[in-house]
Amino acid sequence: MKVAILSPITWRTPPVRYGPWEQVASVLTESLVKLGIDVTLFATGDSITGAKLQSVCAKPLGDYPDDAKVWECLHISNLIEQASEFDIIHNHFDFLPLTYSRLIPTPLLTTIHGFSSDQIIPVYRKYNGHALYVSVSNSNRHPDLTYLDTVYNGINEQQFHFGDGAGEYLLFFGRIHPHKGAYEAIQIAIQSKSRLKLCGLIQDENYFKTMVLPFLDNTYITYEGNVDPIQRNHLLGNAKALLHPISFDEPFGLSVAEAMMCGTPVIAFERGSMNELILHKRTGFLVHTIGEAVAAVGKLNNISREACRAHALHKFSSEVMAKHYLKLYERSTRRSGSIKDY
Repeated sequence: MKVAILSPITWRTPPVRYGPWEQVASVLTESLVKLGIDVTLFATGDSITGAKLQSVCAKPLGDYPDDAKVWECLHISNLIEQASEFDIIHNHFDFLPLTYSRLIPTPLLTTIHGFSSDQIIPVYRKYNGHALYVSVSNSNRHPDLTYLDTVYNGINEQQFHFGDGAGEYLLFFGRIHPHKGAYEAIQIAIQSKSRLKLCGLIQDENYFKTMVLPFLDNTYITYEGNVDPIQRNHLLGNAKALLHPISFDEPFGLSVAEAMMCGTPVIAFERGSMNELILHKRTGFLVHTIGEAVAAVGKLNNISREACRAHALHKFSSEVMAKHYLKLYERSTRRSGSIKDY
């Protein structure tokens, strides 16, 4: 089977730091290669992969955003013009590639990582029933769309080592944005008299300056920056818990799976996919208020870090994701009659 993986080009695949969609595309690509699948990754020219790599954009657009639309169009069209060479195209690039789906003979499977706004829904609606949609959680399914299946995002378990939480701090790991709850994490830490480390891309400068910066003291509450994978592994493994007090219905939440892969329990506001990722009172706590989160901090000794790791390996390992997608590829190509060679 010949598979084309279309990754975003905002960041490198895999990303140096932030880049969740690129990260998932990378983990899937490398896992499929290990399973012996013929994979071509369409990504930035500096991407690192064991698959064949094709690129039209040498560097990530996140570093050079001025001509983003031009490079995005060239990137997508580069794959579309070669569509007949593949048995299936797996799109991680959101809605734009869907507009080509009726012009090519190859099935286009799209992982919907989330809806940036309701304004993009008409595109998904138009190609519903023709393009193949996969959700990353059951909670993130749109009622107007038909889905082939739900496949939870997988992570490279080799990058996340089991930790004992010896750092005795709470951790916030995510975009610094009102939706992700950095301010709420700070309040949970203050009220539970805990140290807190915050990490992540500052996506909202004003929010950081007004709601986060005033609380930083370089001792009890610190901002560690937009860290790389090595730092991420260290910070997650040494944390006594990850705080995830989101204020939106998050489609997945990679940091939640990553924390549990390190054996670290998660205290999360019960929004979106959280009740699909976290086993309440077994791998963390699902709460609804800052007060409930503070109370949960006091119950962390009841959580087995070994159970957190085992749960993450069972549901979110790279191999689990890759084998699930491979079944969908085979099902989709057989249905379309496009399969060329196994």
